[in-house]
Amino acid sequence: MKAGWRKSSFSGSSTDEVCVEVAGLTGGVAMRDSKDPDGGRLSVSGDHFGRLLHRIQAGLLDRP
Repeated sequence: MKAGWRKSSFSGSSTDEVCVEVAGLTGGVAMRDSKDPDGGRLSVSGDHFGRLLHRIQAGLLDRP
């Protein structure tokens, strides 16, 4: 089955911008770099993805 990759509507069209694409999987989420769609991918459970989103939204992963 082919994953339905998508990226944020807030992402620009510039190829220099960092963007992560996500795809829903049975019981989880896959992530990849939009600039390297044939490169590595990371799969996590839906619960772990939710925790990651919470940390991002709370600013806990922002660079100083």
